[in-house]
Amino acid sequence: MVSWSLVTNRRKEYEYARPVQGASIVELSPLTSFTLDALRSFLLGSKRSSYAVESVIPNSGSNGCRFVSSKAKLNVAWLTRVRALYLRLTLYGLGAPLPNDVGDLAIVPTSTYSFQDRKSHKSLSILALNDGRTYDIPLPDGGDAFWLDSRTIAHRVTKDVTQSLYTITITTSPLSSDPFSLVGSFPITTASAFRYSPSAQRLVFSAYVYPDGLVETVKEQDTAYENRGNSALVYDETFERQWDTWVGPKSKALISVSLAKSGGKWVLGEAYANALKGTGLFGEADDYDVSQTHIIFTAKDPQLPKAMHTRQNIYYVTHDGKDLRQLTSGVQGATLPFAWLELALNGHDSDRAKVVVYDIKKDVRFTITEDWGRFPDSIIFSPSSSLIYATVGDRARIKLFALAPISGGKAIFALSSLTSPNEVYELSGLDAAERDLLAGKQADVNGTTLTRLTSFSAAGRAKISPPGRTSGSKARLRGRTRTAMWYAPPGFERGVNGKWPAVMLIHGGPESARYDQWSTHWNPNVFASQGYVVVAINPTGSTSFGQDFTDGINQNWGGRPIQDLLMGWKYILQNYPEIDQSRTVAAGASYGGYAINWIQGNPELGFGFKALVCHDGIFDTTYTSYATDELFFVPSRKYSPAYTVSKWSTPQLTIHGSKDYRLPEGDGIAVFHALQQLGVPSRLLIFPDENHWVLNAGNSLKWHHEVFRWFDQFVGA
Repeated sequence: MVSWSLVTNRRKEYEYARPVQGASIVELSPLTSFTLDALRSFLLGSKRSSYAVESVIPNSGSNGCRFVSSKAKLNVAWLTRVRALYLRLTLYGLGAPLPNDVGDLAIVPTSTYSFQDRKSHKSLSILALNDGRTYDIPLPDGGDAFWLDSRTIAHRVTKDVTQSLYTITITTSPLSSDPFSLVGSFPITTASAFRYSPSAQRLVFSAYVYPDGLVETVKEQDTAYENRGNSALVYDETFERQWDTWVGPKSKALISVSLAKSGGKWVLGEAYANALKGTGLFGEADDYDVSQTHIIFTAKDPQLPKAMHTRQNIYYVTHDGKDLRQLTSGVQGATLPFAWLELALNGHDSDRAKVVVYDIKKDVRFTITEDWGRFPDSIIFSPSSSLIYATVGDRARIKLFALAPISGGKAIFALSSLTSPNEVYELSGLDAAERDLLAGKQADVNGTTLTRLTSFSAAGRAKISPPGRTSGSKARLRGRTRTAMWYAPPGFERGVNGKWPAVMLIHGGPESARYDQWSTHWNPNVFASQGYVVVAINPTGSTSFGQDFTDGINQNWGGRPIQDLLMGWKYILQNYPEIDQSRTVAAGASYGGYAINWIQGNPELGFGFKALVCHDGIFDTTYTSYATDELFFVPSRKYSPAYTVSKWSTPQLTIHGSKDYRLPEGDGIAVFHALQQLGVPSRLLIFPDENHWVLNAGNSLKWHHEVFRWFDQFVGA
């Protein structure tokens, strides 16, 4: 047996190992500690483990652990890699801030994952918008939170098969909260997406109900259904499953109930009204809003097969379900919530979204972005309803366009980057821009100021090695500019040629883009931190470069997008000789996984990759077009990787989630089987409990470990 001891340099910038005479263990110091179970899952979970670890033992009285190995060489790069990934996964996660009605406080949902108990620990951070003070309220049982008035928060908790509503009273001097106060319980356990109308004193929420539409009978019918004596699901029409869930006998409805303050105490009513009862409609998640008298919402067109069409309509109905009106024409595609986002084409869920405004009094609708080539993601009215702001992707950046300001001439929002999770920011000084727009002038934004209000993740990020440089590149192809971002590893220097391995990351969608946003999955800086130059290209089909550019991928999956990737890749190799062209790899998920399989079968393109990683990728486009949950999602049958198997030769790791119903796991298994039959070095990584994404933190850590272990085997970063 050989023992190795992990030590750090004086600045604690990196770690290395050295043998210890006469010992038979390796000790991980608290600096690199993570849970014993997490370590075991890597070292002991595979019969083919390249680390040859016989046992893992916790240290007594410290956070570290030690393991026994019969190998004389310890892969310390792997140890530091796991530490870096572990630290990233445990950084604070922030949701979108929710300001109160007077604009002086905001609710900021926060969470952090612990590998000790394998749980996500949630809390509410109350943020004082005038000075940035915060006050944390732990939420051991999770749950939704929303404002009832400027100093009262409603908190929905699900515990022991009961869903209850509490209030939390906030004081500002000092910033603090009173104990939770129980308001009442709901007769169901699926209430979510709450909207409260103070003027109407009505609480509206989304919940699952049976065909009778009554929330009062749900628990009794749940018991009967669970005890029916079989597990069969029978369908007579499509849309039998979506994303990761089989469709059952219940559907979503919009429920309203009274909620008012009486005698200093909040009182939840007992009479629930289903606004969709008897309509044949069901609500689409949280795509709705409320006024004093009405609910406006989106729903799939009930006359069309749901799995074959994207068409959604906008409806307007009173809180108690009376006076239902359809506001859309019935010929459009999807609608995203009077103003809404509307897609013109049915069956194309990445068509350009246009902003439609509806005058309920005059019964007139008009489009205000008819000639705009960009795709708004979300919209919001100003308090006066005279302006709209929209968040819009523009050349791989998310920007705020003045088409809607928030109260007080400022906007409060969450913003992330590739190197930092969400933090809360304030954009102030919008008053002048509002006045210019209302006067028909070009808005002057020079007087606006962007201020960061929180730093939740600063302490955690300080423990992670800083990334290398980030740069953008542009190239001309077929008369149009293509963009790529490259990320250098720590220590990268120009002029040191042929030193660095490189990885190309291909984004999914396919109508999506590589933005400067934080993610614990497919984060280019994670790959750069492992010693790779990272290349991320936005090829044809990417959003934020104009609708024509996005539409260029339609029925052309293996054509223009692949050519863009190839030209961009060659441009990077030609202009950055520091890359060792004998050590290049590529990885992608969803459409990116398809692209990996297509590149695998077309070696004549000349990418030259030495290893590939495909996550949730398509093998046979004909099979997928019938097996996917949304049948309007038809990939290019002309460009099917299954037809190119005879040319497959590059080592490939294939990853798939068993609960991925968008791109079923049969595709991933078929890819692995084809590679195995051809004798191509290959490995299959299956997550039985994951869907189209890897959501569990432990699984994410394992995902990264396997991806980098695979790449290291062939290019040795």
